[in-house]
Amino acid sequence: MNKTIICSTCGTQLLAEPEIPSFCPICTDDRQYVPESGQQWTTSAELQHSTVKIAQLNEHLYALKIAPDFAIAQRALLLISPGGNVLWDCIPYLDKPTIDFIRAKGGLKAIAFSHPHYYSNMNDWAVEFECPIYIHQNDAEWVPFDSPYIYLWNGSSTQLWDGISIVHIGGHFAGSCVLHIKGLTRQGMMLCGDTFNIARSKKHMAIMYSYPNIILLSKDEFAKAYQKASRLNFDTVYGAFENQDIEGNAMEIFQNSMQRYKDSYGL
Repeated sequence: MNKTIICSTCGTQLLAEPEIPSFCPICTDDRQYVPESGQQWTTSAELQHSTVKIAQLNEHLYALKIAPDFAIAQRALLLISPGGNVLWDCIPYLDKPTIDFIRAKGGLKAIAFSHPHYYSNMNDWAVEFECPIYIHQNDAEWVPFDSPYIYLWNGSSTQLWDGISIVHIGGHFAGSCVLHIKGLTRQGMMLCGDTFNIARSKKHMAIMYSYPNIILLSKDEFAKAYQKASRLNFDTVYGAFENQDIEGNAMEIFQNSMQRYKDSYGL
């Protein structure tokens, strides 16, 4: 088994052999950051004091989050579906209670990602549940190390099952995606990671090159991302963090938010 290490700032699992890397490549990118205190590492063993908090968001969706908060503190979303369950994004810790819970719900048929900040320890999850990891080809350079479970896909979308599709949006990362599910709500449901970021007021959605470093997208990149997202129908959106749930009027909020960008860019 490969010796690995986990970045304490973003939660990405990297190879620690033949030696521990000097810096995390995710955090040295302009979209993330290395803290002023410098690069720090931890391991899965050192995270064993943590627990995974599981919360039901609706009849078909659960949120999984490390407690206490660690690294970016995002949540993973477990979508329950008759044809097979999907884990949307990852958290960098997997314990036995979480494994038992997911197995009781039918296991995992796939893991899919919004973007590289949430790759976490995805290979541990894939090995445990023997399922493929769906990553858009445009983000292949950010895959931390090879795994037989990784499936790189191309194009504008890839269909899974039960009306579930991974849709390429771009913007935040070249391969940024959303998960779109038909049939669970009147107009559809979108799991967006932070391909789109939901404001605390839940009255606005943002799309940026970097959220922590407040770097805007170029006009052209915004236009391409908006064009792809505007083809989707949805009334419900779940984001990457707690309290980022918009139920019922998500399309209206999305369109109003994107119109502000269009006005600013002169589109």
